[in-house]
Amino acid sequence: MNQSIGTIFFSTDTKRYLFLLRNKDSHEGTWAFVGGKVEYNESAIQGLNREIVEEIGFTPDILKHIPIEKFTNKNKHFEYHTFISIVKQEFIPVLNIEHAGYAWVDINGWPKPLHPGVFSTFKIDEIMGKIETVSELFVSDHMA
Repeated sequence: MNQSIGTIFFSTDTKRYLFLLRNKDSHEGTWAFVGGKVEYNESAIQGLNREIVEEIGFTPDILKHIPIEKFTNKNKHFEYHTFISIVKQEFIPVLNIEHAGYAWVDINGWPKPLHPGVFSTFKIDEIMGKIETVSELFVSDHMA
């Protein structure tokens, strides 16, 4: 089975999320999460950690990775795992050639156009509810 992963970084200090502007492939010019394909013999979390380093140049101080969605296509040949990665502070990514820019934004003020997969994810009320709940919990935890 082919697997891919993605994460949306959330800063507890600013309550904003990181999006990357794609620079390559059929979705060039769209805003997306950090992520990519899981390689052979990698777990989803190992693939996620590798993709983070590849796409933002380093591993930020991640408080926690939280899974929020696992999409499987109808023929069960493809899975996509979506995470929220919690960080205290925003950081400046060192982008690779896959991306032309980045933006830290409020969840309801995301940049446009969104990558089709991100757009589909954000159209699911249950997933948006999870994102908001996780964000609220981590902001509350770090204010106490």
